[in-house]
Amino acid sequence: MTTWLKCLALGSVFSALALPAAAQMATTTASDIVVRSGPGQEYPEIGLATRGSPAMMDGCVEGSNWCRIEVNGMRGWVFAEYLTIRHKGSPVVVQEYRTQYDVPTVTYETTASVVPAAPSPAPGDVLLGPVGAVEVVEPPETVISYIEEHPAQSIQVRNEVVVGATLPPDVVVSEVPDYDYDYVVVNDRRVLVDPGTRRIVHIYE
Repeated sequence: MTTWLKCLALGSVFSALALPAAAQMATTTASDIVVRSGPGQEYPEIGLATRGSPAMMDGCVEGSNWCRIEVNGMRGWVFAEYLTIRHKGSPVVVQEYRTQYDVPTVTYETTASVVPAAPSPAPGDVLLGPVGAVEVVEPPETVISYIEEHPAQSIQVRNEVVVGATLPPDVVVSEVPDYDYDYVVVNDRRVLVDPGTRRIVHIYE
């Protein structure tokens, strides 16, 4: 090969190395992780990606640990700490190698067209009110038995279900006979509610 052809070939190699990162990066889930419709805990869950699932990553939000991926037939957002890529034959955490591997940067505004995988009923229809200080209630066995014997339909809310959160006025709660607190099922979790303040005072785990 002539010197000129060698230089041309070498130049082609350097040009290939200088190309920008691909639009998507192959990655793997390091554990069972919740996939959400947006980059934050307040966004509805789309589903669960199982550990070891291959995924394609669009990129991560700058200054955040949220990344958008396509995995198990879902397209949504997960923590970068729970994604791995291959480095010298071994898996490494995406969050720790973002700079080294030029992980693409994405913004939620430009990816907001992502639609959750048709959950039913649609989460996000209800938003819990502010969280306040309450006295946690430990119900007797009779109350637990009554709730188990009289199941209620679950309502879906956008944010996290926590003790002290306030139920909106239009959420219907069920009375428990001879007991000071009502109950309702929120995000498939049975909770007790103070009928006066409508704050959650107990969550059945």
